[in-house]
Amino acid sequence: MSTAKVIHVAVGVILRGQQILLALRSSKQHQGSKWEFPGGKVEKGETVAAALKRELQEEVAIDVAESSAFMQLEYAYPEKTVLLDIYLVTGFDGEPEGREGQPLRWVDIAGLGDIEFPDANQPIVERIQQHFLPSLPA
Repeated sequence: MSTAKVIHVAVGVILRGQQILLALRSSKQHQGSKWEFPGGKVEKGETVAAALKRELQEEVAIDVAESSAFMQLEYAYPEKTVLLDIYLVTGFDGEPEGREGQPLRWVDIAGLGDIEFPDANQPIVERIQQHFLPSLPA
């Protein structure tokens, strides 16, 4: 039985039209220097929605006005397991800025496949593209 700690994370897929907001992980972080969907750890006793609001306010200076559960994903890295609760953020107040000094960028949904994400984010990218992009003819 694995004794690896599971880290519960609230993740925001922040939408503006056909674009999604990404933040660059610090090179010092696990899976550093890769782009990610903003979010952070769910604190004990906190709901995922509350954690998402708090983290997005702390990290990218926006107030979530509208969000909905999108998918949940558990991903085991060799050193830890992450449980990602991913929410679509379809309404927010404020203009996003990297409050922790991290670069932010808006990326077209169609261009997400060209960006380097942490391994755990790969299934999210695929699901977003399946969800939002018109099906390609077979």
